[in-house]
Amino acid sequence: MVSSWLSRTTSRLLLLALLSATATAFVSPPPLVSTKSVLHVLRAYSDEVGPSDYDSDDLAKQKQVEVDEDEDDAEIRDALKRELLLLSSVTNRGECASKDEINILIDLVTQLEALNPTANPASMCEGEWSLCLSSTQLFRSSPFFQSLRVAMGDAQMANNGFELHDRATTGSRIGRVRQTITSDTLVSEVELEVGFVPGLPFRIKGTVITTASLQVAASETWDLTIQTSKVTGSNVPLLNQFLDDAQLTLPVGDIYKTIQQGSIPVVQMKTYYVDEGIRITRDVDDNFFVFSRA
Repeated sequence: MVSSWLSRTTSRLLLLALLSATATAFVSPPPLVSTKSVLHVLRAYSDEVGPSDYDSDDLAKQKQVEVDEDEDDAEIRDALKRELLLLSSVTNRGECASKDEINILIDLVTQLEALNPTANPASMCEGEWSLCLSSTQLFRSSPFFQSLRVAMGDAQMANNGFELHDRATTGSRIGRVRQTITSDTLVSEVELEVGFVPGLPFRIKGTVITTASLQVAASETWDLTIQTSKVTGSNVPLLNQFLDDAQLTLPVGDIYKTIQQGSIPVVQMKTYYVDEGIRITRDVDDNFFVFSRA
């Protein structure tokens, strides 16, 4: 029993070390000025249309795929999406949202999930997507960090590690976050700007690309298995040429096999809403990520 505990503890420490090694790769931008004035507009707008007729407390209990076939609800969905995208924009993808704004975002997402118009949403997500809202750190939309969360097992330990990583990289910025999805693969691209020398305006830019295999496990569920990560597209000519020539790719899947005695963590992501314009996907901790079609 002691040796088993030591093995699990050692694996978690190694995973935390792997997380620390990415501290200059996945980063969060500093908070922007919150536009609380939008709340009055949103609340007034919400009172004039249908979304307020739905009880968010009841909707929050529904953790299964709903398929809404009522044509009259199309107008309500459009209104909800307009509000959601507006507030996502003015809060920098949710990162500088106030408590009131966060509550509004949660309510909008929950209502949209209950009005999902698409059957088998996990099978209807192929294409290119851009992240426009997250209820947690933006970098956690990547399969790289989702696999770390699953491998650690302990949610509190994982969240503490992610929080430390977030604080350690507050001087850097995340640009566009994209996902390209096929029937069996998810490719995550995260654009980064990392401060090279403290106090100097020069910043190194690049894109971290993570590839994971994808299997549709249920009508709303993907099973993702991470394969590789690499950095490309640097704004430093010599560094960019070196990265492209060297083709430096981190075999994350093989590293997991070494750390975890041959196993690679399987990440479950659940999509409760998808249409022609947006997708809402949740992770194992019920954090949501809202993507718009690129």
